[in-house]
Amino acid sequence: MATPTQQLDRIMAIWKEHLIVAESLPRLTADVSKAADMIRSSLAAGGKLLIAGNGGSAADAQHIAAELTGRFVRERKPLPAIALHANASALTAVGNDYGYDQVFARELSALASPGDVLLGISTSGNSRNILRAIEAARCKKVAVIGLTGESGGQMRTVCDLCLRVPSKSTARIQEMHITIGHAICDVLEERLAGS
Repeated sequence: MATPTQQLDRIMAIWKEHLIVAESLPRLTADVSKAADMIRSSLAAGGKLLIAGNGGSAADAQHIAAELTGRFVRERKPLPAIALHANASALTAVGNDYGYDQVFARELSALASPGDVLLGISTSGNSRNILRAIEAARCKKVAVIGLTGESGGQMRTVCDLCLRVPSKSTARIQEMHITIGHAICDVLEERLAGS
């Protein structure tokens, strides 16, 4: 069992690791701006943002969708964003009937239109159901933005834009993913405030 001092040291190590990864985010600024522009262009043309992730990344998907359909900071019209896993009946039906690899691809195929954007979130970049969703997005002429960790995994080569957080720690990657999501929401809200 950890002593109180060891516990405090562990917590401090977590904060320090978080800060080191956060300090590396400025190198992603141009790509985060590109991601926001891709989404803004789609929304301005009547498209929507479809977001997919597993576990903590599913929570991030819902969080980002909520910021856009509700509001982030500024008053503005609601923006169309859908977390693909949020319909539990559809998720479990597709998982049961077609396999978990198809849960996002099947919903995307039903909901997406050409010109939409898929934001696929996977810390490893190798989540099979996200990769299947990307394949379905290609068939529907949907642009793909990936949020991954350091290596980018398989998503690195199949996304139109892959934002790779420079870390191998799932927890630190997820912390940066929501920071990136908030930056995108802020930019979208500012650019679309008059809409």
